Amino acid sequence: MHIFSGSSNQDLANKIAKMGEFGQGIVESTQFENGERRVRVGDGGKHQGESKAVVVQSFSQPVDEHLMEFCLLTDALSRDGYTNLVGVVPWLGYSKQDKVFLPGESLAAKVVAQIIQTTKIKKLITFDLHNRAITGFFDIPVVELSAKPIFLEYFRNKIGNQEVGDSDQSREWVVVAPDEGAVKSSAYFARELNVPIAYMDKRRDLKTGKVEVVGMTGDVVGKSVIIVDDMIVTGSTMMETAKYLKGKGASSVSVAATHHLYVDGVQGKLEASEIDEIVVSDTVSVDRNQDSVISQCKLKILSVAGMIVDELS
Repeated sequence: MHIFSGSSNQDLANKIAKMGEFGQGIVESTQFENGERRVRVGDGGKHQGESKAVVVQSFSQPVDEHLMEFCLLTDALSRDGYTNLVGVVPWLGYSKQDKVFLPGESLAAKVVAQIIQTTKIKKLITFDLHNRAITGFFDIPVVELSAKPIFLEYFRNKIGNQEVGDSDQSREWVVVAPDEGAVKSSAYFARELNVPIAYMDKRRDLKTGKVEVVGMTGDVVGKSVIIVDDMIVTGSTMMETAKYLKGKGASSVSVAATHHLYVDGVQGKLEASEIDEIVVSDTVSVDRNQDSVISQCKLKILSVAGMIVDELS
């Protein structure tokens, strides 16, 4: 089995190949003068006796370009003789558009699912979808992994591996569910860490996207807060939440989010905010030209490569 990487997350593909001791296929991805993408694999021939190949590609910025590159890469592999193709799309772009929120909108997540299925992949592996119902848009098997286990391990180490829920040390921490949609996952996180949970009540304007905090249930005074979410886009909601919690007496605020989309300027705003720590996975690759992002002191990046290797093995 060989790993073939698109251009969006080559660091993660390299880690998967190294950890799993898989071969790495050659991918030539170029662009014509008119903007069209051109993809070619290998040295013109399939690896001897192999039928299975894995395509690693996050649909991060530029989203449409990476989606098209994925489709062309899978087609090239199919034409090269691979009959068992697995797509590893750690960040499934368009997954936030999982509903028709306003009349006249498209159901973008379903459209992307249909596009993916025009390729010859037999199975899709992804991480922490915005809505698990998205798996129902696919007719092929979809394996939704989660970065929560590596976040749990990270925070267990910070808390001190306390196993008794009413210990002095564990009482200093609290998981806060930032909105109604995060209650279930936040409650699971709190149980696994043996710490209490608090709940925030928010309202979002569907037209403007503005979020307003209208109340909170639970105590955060003097406590270290953990907020678990699936993604960071603009970070505005997280920053407002952290400001609100600090105003209610929280001593620190840590955010754990599977997907950091690295929208231009966002990490700088997060660094200047009331958030004390941002823990993310490598489902989306940091642009190596953005040294200012890589060197930020609040940002901690954990790898999901081992989880992918386990699923592929």
